[in-house]
Amino acid sequence: MLKYRRMRIYRRLRMVVGFLSVISMCVVMPGLSAAPIPKRIIRIGHFPNITHAQAVIAHGMSRQGDGWFERRLGPDVNIEWYVYKAGPSAMEALLTGVIDLAFVGPNPAINAHLRSGGKEVRIVAGACSGGAALLVGRDAGIVTDLDFKGKRVATPQLGNTQDVAMRSWLRAKGFAVTVAGGDVTVLPTSNADLLTLFQGKQIDAAWTVEPWVSLLESKIGAKIYLQESALWKDTGGRYVTTQLVSSVRFLESDADLLGKFVAAHIELTDWTKRDPRSAKKYFNAEIEYETGRAMPVAILDKAWERIELTYDPVSASLARSAKSAYEIGFLKRAADLSRIYEFGLLNAALRSQGRGEVR
Repeated sequence: MLKYRRMRIYRRLRMVVGFLSVISMCVVMPGLSAAPIPKRIIRIGHFPNITHAQAVIAHGMSRQGDGWFERRLGPDVNIEWYVYKAGPSAMEALLTGVIDLAFVGPNPAINAHLRSGGKEVRIVAGACSGGAALLVGRDAGIVTDLDFKGKRVATPQLGNTQDVAMRSWLRAKGFAVTVAGGDVTVLPTSNADLLTLFQGKQIDAAWTVEPWVSLLESKIGAKIYLQESALWKDTGGRYVTTQLVSSVRFLESDADLLGKFVAAHIELTDWTKRDPRSAKKYFNAEIEYETGRAMPVAILDKAWERIELTYDPVSASLARSAKSAYEIGFLKRAADLSRIYEFGLLNAALRSQGRGEVR
């Protein structure tokens, strides 16, 4: 009996050893594959507009299978692109976790930051400066500032960056302006409708941004009454038009990945300046895909010269935009923007390239 019991124990030990050997082979044998590691995902929102050029270009490259960011972030990263038509909808997507990053204007970013109590939104890099202007219709009869009284002026959207700039400028000129009327009627409307409204004599002027500035000049002979850059003498004519915004959730959980993305964003911005011809080709192909119509080359070339694609957030201009929004009543209290910027990743990338930091 003892002999048979020992034999049974011996057989069981052999079975256990064999089982452990199989497990070991599954782990170390190159011919046996383990379960695939899930890819990391970055979800990015942008507008189909020239002031979001880096995002539009990169989106187009992704669609063509040669993604700018994909090549730099590695094969274990997927990028999902989302196209929005307005800043508030993009920031709503960021706050609710639909997207991780957004290319967006200053005022939607400020509003989202304040709405979340400063807990959910961080500006991590710049994207575009300039490109906005106040245009007047050819037959609007506007020659001096006083001529704006009783006129109808369009802006892209209530509370957006150009809308705030328009109302602030009118207020500085002594005009009383309300949401519904006042000395000058400000009509928030889609940029895409500006041409029709001018042609139908339904508006006399518009404060808008490229490429619509160049388009309205070309199509209906609208005249630039004021380049917004003239109002920014303290920053050398530079002001933020678009910036790269991250959710705090993504910043904290994937800081290494976001750091690589920001570094790639700097490289992409540099490339658009070194090779504007190729950059505009990628841009216009993607614009045609997203909107159904490519930009006329002459308009694209003119608009491109009036903007500055940059990784610099031009942070000094953001505080003034927030102050303007408060003074015209769009913000209930003075904005605390002490936590809206997070430049650690941007400056780390700049230092690694031997460049000066931003503030």
